[in-house]
Amino acid sequence: MIEVRNVYKSFNGKEVLKNISFTFEAGKTNLIIGQSGSGKTVLMKSVIGIHQVDKGQILYNGRDFTKMSNKETALLRQEIGMLFQGSALFDSMTVEENVRFPLEMFSDKTRKEWEKRVAFCLDRVGLSHAAKLYPSEISGGMQKRAAIARAIVLEPTYLFCDEPNSGLDPKTSLTIDQLIQEITRENNITTIVNTHDMNSVMEIGDKILFIHKGEKGWEGSKDTIFDSNNENLDNLVFASELFKKVKENHIRK
Repeated sequence: MIEVRNVYKSFNGKEVLKNISFTFEAGKTNLIIGQSGSGKTVLMKSVIGIHQVDKGQILYNGRDFTKMSNKETALLRQEIGMLFQGSALFDSMTVEENVRFPLEMFSDKTRKEWEKRVAFCLDRVGLSHAAKLYPSEISGGMQKRAAIARAIVLEPTYLFCDEPNSGLDPKTSLTIDQLIQEITRENNITTIVNTHDMNSVMEIGDKILFIHKGEKGWEGSKDTIFDSNNENLDNLVFASELFKKVKENHIRK
């Protein structure tokens, strides 16, 4: 679990985050949504520690990240997995080597244990057959699955996903969403997903934080979002004619 308490962040005197409080729960896919420029990426980067907050607390299972020493921060980051927007695989490494890389950097386990863990992760994301291939030899969806395998290879307690469906077709996006949710539940990971994809909101939004102009505009889940009377939220989530009709049908029921 990660608790964000009364967080403020500004750049050059301009407030970007204003009194944000939210609890990201373990075993759930926690989504951050909002229009471009709303502050959702700044929030994620603040939670990870890329940005230092001006005020407030960020608690990792009760541990205040904002007050940690450099040594404590380094140890905490070994509990974190990252899924980057563009997968960020090394072109010169095979899929297997990419997944093994974090183990080589941070794990004190034996090479045999590395190989076993890598094989398990590749099998979990359905890429055992592609272990010896290079990123340029596999599809975008397979690259994303390889990136997920790399993100979980150190058995993280916390998983951060930045626009995991960026550049993928709807069917592949759904597969990636379901894979992230399944792995989150199987391992009781605190997963935070920064997304613009409204299909993801409806599919895996166990908990949702909507940020509007740097403030918390709404919180809920995929099950309660249809009952929201928040105009700003509706303008984002139900902007398309299709989603407007979906909400209208829900209200009629």
